[in-house]
Amino acid sequence: MAELLYRLGRACARRARTVIAIWLALLVASAGAFFLFSGELEDGFSIPGTATDEVNQRLKAEFDGMGGGAGTIVLRTEDGSAFTDEQRADIAELVEEAAGVNGVEEAVDPFATEAERAEQAELLEDGREQIDSARAEIEDGQEQLDEGRAQAEAAGMLDQLEEGFDGQQAEIDAGLEALEPEEEQLAQGEAMLEMAAGIGTVSEDETTALVMIAFTEAQEEVSQETKDSVISVFADNPVPGTTVDFADDIAMELPSLVSKAEVIGVIVAGIVLLVMLGTLIGAGLPILTALVGVGIATLITMSLSGVLAIADITPILGLMLGLAVGIDYALFIVNRHRRQLKEGVGLDESVGLANGTAGNAVVFAGATVLIALLGLNLTGIGFLGLMGTVGALAIAVAVLIAVTLIPALLALVGPRILSKRERARIDADPTDLPDKTAKAKAEAAASGRMPRKRAPAKSQKQDEPQPMGNGRALLRAAVAVIVLGVIALPALDLRQGLPDGSSQPVDSTQYAAYTAITDHFGEGQNGPLLVTADIPGGPDDESAQDNAEQYQYEVADAVHALDDVDAIAPIGVSDDGTLAIFQVKPVEGPSSESTEELVHTLRAMEPVQGEPPLGVAGMASGNIDISEQIASALPVYLTVVVGLALVILLLVFRSIFVPVVATLGFILSYFAALGGVVAVYQWGWFGGLLGLGDPGPVLSFLPTIVVGILFGLAMDYMLFIGTGMREAYVHGAPARLAVAQGFRAGRSVVTAAAIIMISVFGGFIFSEMTMISSIGFALAFGVLLDAFVVRMLLVPAVMHLAGDAAWWLPAWLDRILPDIDVEGAKLERAHTGAADSGRSAGAEGSAGTVPGSVPEPDVTSGQR
Repeated sequence: MAELLYRLGRACARRARTVIAIWLALLVASAGAFFLFSGELEDGFSIPGTATDEVNQRLKAEFDGMGGGAGTIVLRTEDGSAFTDEQRADIAELVEEAAGVNGVEEAVDPFATEAERAEQAELLEDGREQIDSARAEIEDGQEQLDEGRAQAEAAGMLDQLEEGFDGQQAEIDAGLEALEPEEEQLAQGEAMLEMAAGIGTVSEDETTALVMIAFTEAQEEVSQETKDSVISVFADNPVPGTTVDFADDIAMELPSLVSKAEVIGVIVAGIVLLVMLGTLIGAGLPILTALVGVGIATLITMSLSGVLAIADITPILGLMLGLAVGIDYALFIVNRHRRQLKEGVGLDESVGLANGTAGNAVVFAGATVLIALLGLNLTGIGFLGLMGTVGALAIAVAVLIAVTLIPALLALVGPRILSKRERARIDADPTDLPDKTAKAKAEAAASGRMPRKRAPAKSQKQDEPQPMGNGRALLRAAVAVIVLGVIALPALDLRQGLPDGSSQPVDSTQYAAYTAITDHFGEGQNGPLLVTADIPGGPDDESAQDNAEQYQYEVADAVHALDDVDAIAPIGVSDDGTLAIFQVKPVEGPSSESTEELVHTLRAMEPVQGEPPLGVAGMASGNIDISEQIASALPVYLTVVVGLALVILLLVFRSIFVPVVATLGFILSYFAALGGVVAVYQWGWFGGLLGLGDPGPVLSFLPTIVVGILFGLAMDYMLFIGTGMREAYVHGAPARLAVAQGFRAGRSVVTAAAIIMISVFGGFIFSEMTMISSIGFALAFGVLLDAFVVRMLLVPAVMHLAGDAAWWLPAWLDRILPDIDVEGAKLERAHTGAADSGRSAGAEGSAGTVPGSVPEPDVTSGQR
């Protein structure tokens, strides 16, 4: 692979303008595909086959117009007074107009609904008065009969009048018997009305009203055009004296691909590049090529939205990854090329060597991330697998650009990739270079002459890296493990879910709607549940219809008795009288633990002994099902990723100890990153600093998506740190000195790469969408911990303590494992002259094999 990339790099350098033209053509073609074929992004998530989906499918089959999505519109008076008659009439007209929007099944006038409720209450009150009056008459008759019987008995005439008294008593008893079912039915109606009292569409103070919209399509299938049409009905025709807000079930705004925070992140990355590379051209190339890469990947993704159900967060994820790794991968090759030029390697040869060494590591690192992301398809969750595929596309484009476009641009830029001072130093005293030119070294190798080693300068000897002491190594390892363990503790309280209105930006219409509903109707009104109950009997059972009302009452009474239920109201019964539907209002919001427990409780309930359990649907129920299914897939995926890490590291480092330590370090940094996410987004720590709304569950697919991404990046950093240690050890340095030399060789590039990653990911923390913000935080925090605590603190300390045992590998395993020259050392020896021992096997030697590393002092004392 290294030799192939070497040839590819030189070919791209020779045909630089052609390569640039090809990539620009791909960018233009991607833009054309976007404008021609792009469709709507999905603003929700769905998994077919969940319990909620099964209930929705049944409702579609049993009821006309049921099983579709829903939307909530909140109207409030500006001055806090009750709605006037004129405002009520205007709102009714808007509701009627919204009902005519294509894709809307029904729009419910809140005031008409409350009027019906009031009429029902009045009918029940009238019925109660009639029954009470009838009972009073019967009781009066009973009293009169009892008095007449007593008088007859006192007069000794009871026997003569007994038959008449018995007849009157029979009439009274018949009247009472006839009254009992009516009274029982009335009592049930009163009880049902009382149980439904908490479910309303107009607040008690009559200042807030809810317009409920029922769509013809399922929630995740409702087109944005339909939602926008409904929103425009109310937003474009405001009712005087009122304000309108839209809940997140209808107004889930699409995220912006580019924000100020992201631009700041790129600027910070540019500053890091400028400090490390020393030239504006050198700093600009990685950013330019990364932007080209994310442009192509994002446009391709968006162009597929017309045929694939792509979630709105998916292109953002691809942009986030493509931008971060695109800058880093370009940095590795550019930095390697700069170092070689300063060592006297010719321009074309340096481009090829940089592509064959650093580019080889880039391909390997990119393939690792790509495989981990594609592995998300193993979860069996469609939208999650698609996210992984889009992320893999962004990584693949970034890698291809790094090994083709970067060499072409480096050839065009030429020596200007170095600063004027660096170019002047080379021109002034070329013999003072640490290495001869490539041609001179090749001639020396061909003649068999071995250049003499130059004795290291005194300052160099004094600057040689020294192994750390055992006590210091133990302390560093202990501190790293304790810090990561403490940060990971909040992860034990991890709750997964999907965002609701409470997690939206505080200045958004969704947050305003959520807050208004909570204040005037109770928090549970933000996530009502749809509950179904099978009525005893069947379609052919004549008694089914008669049983429906009684069974509705029994179900409602049983459900209302649950602690986490605030109210329940019957919605209807199927035409064949076999299925009843209820609306259940939980006590707390849709993302609360109590609502999650309530869903499970309801699904396990048999309101009447021997009857099927209840079914539960609704947006809150669907989110719970999706979150639980994703959570159940996480252990399997984490196992696959950990196994993959062990195999990859075993092939690269040819050691048993190193893969185990590196993988355990990744697990520590992963759970510590989750701990940070739980503390900030679930517990609400420092949420105000980030502009977050109310705390809530962690985004359900965040732990899974972060596994794949953080794994790939962790392997990158392990590669840059570990290969230098391995090369120094293989070339004769004692194990503990090799750790110090390898660490020194790789620390600069890992530091720069990590800061760039943190800057780019960190820019997304301030996104308006909690989903994007939490993913950006998890990745930025995870990279921070993995790069600086695990790879630069824990791993060197543990490797030092292990000594020679760190590189032990059974002989039989050593024979069967392929020799993967990730860092391109063989290529470097083949093209620069293996006989040149002026380059030591210490820090300078490892720096020559670690992609993107900076030159370090010549260390010869560490060789055996």
